[in-house]
Amino acid sequence: MKASVEHIREKFAFTERRACRLLLVPVSSYRYKPRQNDNSLRERLIVLAREKPRFGYRRLHVLLGREGEQVNHKRVHRIYREAGLALRRKKRKHCVRVSTPLAAYTAPNQEWALDFVHDAVASGRSIRVLNVIDAFTRESLAMEVDTSFAGLRVTRVLEQIIAERGLPRAIRCDNGPELTSRHSALPCLGPGPQDRPGAHPAGQAHAERLRGEFQQQDARGVPARQLVPEPVRSQEDHRRLASRLQRTEAP
Repeated sequence: MKASVEHIREKFAFTERRACRLLLVPVSSYRYKPRQNDNSLRERLIVLAREKPRFGYRRLHVLLGREGEQVNHKRVHRIYREAGLALRRKKRKHCVRVSTPLAAYTAPNQEWALDFVHDAVASGRSIRVLNVIDAFTRESLAMEVDTSFAGLRVTRVLEQIIAERGLPRAIRCDNGPELTSRHSALPCLGPGPQDRPGAHPAGQAHAERLRGEFQQQDARGVPARQLVPEPVRSQEDHRRLASRLQRTEAP
């Protein structure tokens, strides 16, 4: 406020009253001079800021209050900024997702979509369903049910599908831990890079659409009465439940 009045006075050679009237600033406010000295408070604030370099002005205000310094938090904030003690805000790192346009499929086996769906039985035990579908025909190629899937298990499932239908050109997946572990499922797709089809992660919107399709297929394919069975008392009972669900899906 005072800096604006002084700037107009210097640039246009206005009087003090005329510059204040032009900026709607009371003359008494322009002439006001603070009576209290901030030097001691500034020095103490700098010392505390050096001792606690990660503290902001609010926590430093609390420390001043513990030392018996009765000072307004707005005054602490003003001195804090004037002394150049304000902390720099760190920008959050965001994962950059490169989305790829959807390809136009014209024949089967051009691309397979692979994803995992989670569910739970009546006893609270969680189960996972490995779904593989053809992106062109929307045919469910595999639906494996188990409590967990290792990379070798995914490899066996893909090898069974490849033995029946042949190699696809690409596999779209969500890059889960089963596909990034030491025993990855990708080596089953071919003996070498020149014979191996491309396997690439799905974009965010495309992955959400495919995940919805997987869940709809599960809801249509598995009767609701089998997803809420009697309480599972042992691992063997759960294995029996998984095999029963798989038999239901078999043609």
